[in-house]
Formats: sequence, C-alpha cells, structure tokens
Amino acid sequence: MDEGKRFLFTSESVTEGHPDKMADQISDAILDDLLRQDPESRVAVETLLTTGLAFVAGEVTTKGYADVQNIVRDTVKDIGYTDARMGFDYETCGVITAIHEQAPDIAMGVDADKGRHLDQGAGDQGLMFGYATSETKEMLPLTLMLTHKITMRLAEVRKKKILPYLRPDGKSQVTVEYIDETPQKVTSVVVAAQHEEHVDYEILREDIIHHVVEPVIPKEWITEDTCYYINETGRFVMGGPSADTGLTGRKIIVDTYGGVGSHGGGCFSGKDPSKVDRSASYMARYIAKNIVGAGLAQRVEVQVAYAIGYPEPVSFMVDTLGTGTVSEEVIEKAVKKHFDLRPRAIIERLDLLRPIYRKTAAYGHFGRNDPDFTWEKLDMVDVLKDECGV
Repeated sequence: MDEGKRFLFTSESVTEGHPDKMADQISDAILDDLLRQDPESRVAVETLLTTGLAFVAGEVTTKGYADVQNIVRDTVKDIGYTDARMGFDYETCGVITAIHEQAPDIAMGVDADKGRHLDQGAGDQGLMFGYATSETKEMLPLTLMLTHKITMRLAEVRKKKILPYLRPDGKSQVTVEYIDETPQKVTSVVVAAQHEEHVDYEILREDIIHHVVEPVIPKEWITEDTCYYINETGRFVMGGPSADTGLTGRKIIVDTYGGVGSHGGGCFSGKDPSKVDRSASYMARYIAKNIVGAGLAQRVEVQVAYAIGYPEPVSFMVDTLGTGTVSEEVIEKAVKKHFDLRPRAIIERLDLLRPIYRKTAAYGHFGRNDPDFTWEKLDMVDVLKDECGV
C-alpha cells in the first residue's frame, strides 16, 4: 500500500526586536497616530534602521500631525532597546524624516468623489492572496503557528525576566514532517536569541529549550529524533540595527503564511487601508478562513487583483487545492454574491480606519485571537454553507 507523499516543510518567525520588524512597527505606529487624529489619513511610510539611526520616509496626506521623533523613540523603547550597550537605544538614536504629500494623480483615483469612476478606486495595481487550512485551530500552517509562538515566548521570557540576559533580537524556525499534507511530527527547531555577553552557551541552550521551546510546542509533536539548533554560531551578542539594517516590508512571508501558498509581493506595514496591498489581503484571508470554516475545503487559496483607480477587482479566484467539497465555481459565485471587494466596502466591512496596526506588525497579521483583527472572524460560515448547499 502506498504510504503517501512524505515531505518536510519549514516556516520562520522573528521577534519584535528584529530590525526589520522594528521598522514595520515604527511605520505602523506612525500610521496609528495619524488614523487616531484623522481616520481618512493617507499614509505610505517606510522606515530604515541602521547603527544609531532611524530614517523615516514616505507620502502622507492628513489633517493630523505625527511627531515622528517621539513615535520612533517610544516604539524603540517599548520593544526593549533601552541601553546603548546593545548598539541601538531609544535615547541616543538619530531620527531623520523625509515625508511629503501623496501624489495628486494617485489621490484623484483613490478619493471617492474624484477620478474617472466617482468611487474609491484601488490605491495601486497589484495582486493579493488569502490562505486558510484546517490543520490548526487558527487555520494557519502548523509550522508557522509554532514558530510564531517561539518568538512570542522569547519576548515574554525577556520582558518578565525569566531569562533576564536575553536582548530583543531573535529568530526561530520550525520544520514539520508531513504525509499527504497532514502534519506528523516536528523534526527540527531553530532558535537564535540575542543575549548579554557574559552568558555561557550551554546554559543558554538549556534555558531556551526548557523555558522557550518546551512550553509552546505540544509534546505530541516532539519525538526523540527532534533536533534543536540553538544559537549555532555560539554567540549572538551584537544584534538589532547595529548588526543588520532593518527595513519596512522585508518580512512579508513571516507576516502572512510562512511560505505556504502564494504572495502578491506587497507588504502591509506603514500603509493605510486605501492601499489594497493591505486591505485586500486582509479581505482575502477573511474569505479563505470562512470557506474552510464552512467545510467547503480543507485548504484554500484566494486571489484578488486590482487596477489603480478602479474600484472593482479585475480578477478573483478560489483554488481549493484539491480539497473542495463543492466545486470552485460554486464557491466563487457565493463569495462574489456576499463579499463586496471594492476598496471602500472592504474598509467598511472590516472597520479598518482605526489605529490598530502597530500590533499587527510583529508575530503575523493572521491567526491572532484579538477582536481588532476583524479579518479573522468566522461570521460568514453559515451564509456560505447555505449558499453552497452544504
């Protein structure tokens, strides 16, 4: 009897102190501050971090005012870079800004009462994907959920001083063995945790396994053959922006589905929801999750694409990856009937003009049990079941 297809798959995550994630959080903290003052703010902000310097640039049109200097410093302080010995700290880092208004030609196509179509058009062309799977309760790949939990736990044991010698930067990877798309066991766990200089490697390795990995990976996934790769260089003292330049939007796979499925290429952080890179990706996840929740598929990928300035999507696709219980045409018809994919309709349905974005900028935009993550709701399950005759 054929045993089925066996393969290994790996996903990674990074902590909030990773320089790229720091950049994402700063960009989204600026967005939040402007949305708090003016919900119709148009924001596209990028942050670059390097030794002793934060450089913030982008396009902003708003009735509010963002104190970028203080937002950067407050965000860096909250993340945990509070000591110059780490190579980067909130008090001494330089902050440079280069922000100007959104181009009027773009604004004309995005404002609801202007442009050719007299409706809010997409803020740019592009393609966005949503994904969901039944393999975890969060409807995300097991590899991604486990590695996010490890990085979240790294931050927790640092902040609670369970492991007081840890510093903010860190990364993890989890590899899972699958047979016929069903997870079987964790084969390897990789953790890189920034630490103070005096820490003995063997103590650190034992602490990370005992206080970080074991509390978050259920025992049923671990076997005697599971391999642990902890700080394999033997030393991780220099980290953060002093060791590696950080940039907004460079961890898009960490942000989404851990390498499973497709990605349109656009990042989320620093962008207000008129940018479909963000809002339509959230909507695609919302649709995908409700399709799986309704039992219409075990795994599904949704694609939507837009033309700049045009309100309706130029294409929409549902791919059940061979797991559908009804045809993809039936599901697509049901989705088009009950989900309005125009940018303004997405913004209203998911209530996106709120200052909720900084907390999305670390540990993934999906799979989070938080009422502000409206795209994670399963409130359309019964509607889809009825429409598809399930």
